[in-house]
Amino acid sequence: MTIIDAHSHLWLRQDTTWNGLEIRTTENGRSLFLGEEVQMIPPFMIDGKNSAEIFLSNMNYAQVSAAVVVQELIDGNQNDYLETVRKQFPDRFLVCGMVDCFGHDMAAEAVTLVERGFDGIAIPGHRLILDNRRVLLNSPEMMAMYDVMERHDLFLSVTLADGDLQVGELREVAETHPRLRIAIGHFGMPTREKWLEQIRLARYANVYVESGGITWLYNSEFYPYPGAIRAIREAADLVGMDKLMWGSDYPRTITAITYKMSYDFVVKSKELTDEEKSLFLGGNAERFYGLRDLIVLPYVKNMSE
Repeated sequence: MTIIDAHSHLWLRQDTTWNGLEIRTTENGRSLFLGEEVQMIPPFMIDGKNSAEIFLSNMNYAQVSAAVVVQELIDGNQNDYLETVRKQFPDRFLVCGMVDCFGHDMAAEAVTLVERGFDGIAIPGHRLILDNRRVLLNSPEMMAMYDVMERHDLFLSVTLADGDLQVGELREVAETHPRLRIAIGHFGMPTREKWLEQIRLARYANVYVESGGITWLYNSEFYPYPGAIRAIREAADLVGMDKLMWGSDYPRTITAITYKMSYDFVVKSKELTDEEKSLFLGGNAERFYGLRDLIVLPYVKNMSE
């Protein structure tokens, strides 16, 4: 089956702040992250570079045809690097640009991103709630940006705060901009209360949900993630499997598992039909993102097999 990753990240170096706290690459795949040192990427990536070339090697091994690269405030603005990635690997990556969500001219920034060839814009909504400030997803500045995106057919990749805190805001966006393609990330945060309120937004024709990060949300139970499968089943029963997409949240998730394991638990599940797996792992993303002429990757036998 065709496999498409709807939620991944790339960066050359983390060097930024969020809510007054530092995020910075250190060594051996670690980063200083909001006051503590964490294993941000696998320890063999000793230079801290989360590059397209390393990701492509993982994608080729796992037979993933294409990936959507989103952005997060905790990684810093990666527009310059992702513009280069899109030009270098146009058949493998769709890339999201990032705007200054705390600025006042997001529409103008969106126009610039269109001119630079970005496919979408990523808004980490859960990062817009600071100790001393909050930016609404339906603020006048945001709505002006969505106007630009809708006219130029850029998709919106958005993650929301836990539960239903920002659901009303995004509902207004979906209703006001019915031609704006919206992908909700982190599968609505299914380990949190009221997560199905986010899933219900996929009842709008222009809204889909992707599962980026679902393996870290169920990390405590680990592979093969029966809780994650139950969440996928519950969401499908609510809005239909044709509105759900797989995402890995690469590379953070592969500190605990391999890249292939981030979708293999779906393939091996007996709770989903073959048709549902095909839709979830690639068919829905192929339609939502308008992907064409995807590469077909051969299976390469492991030496240990």
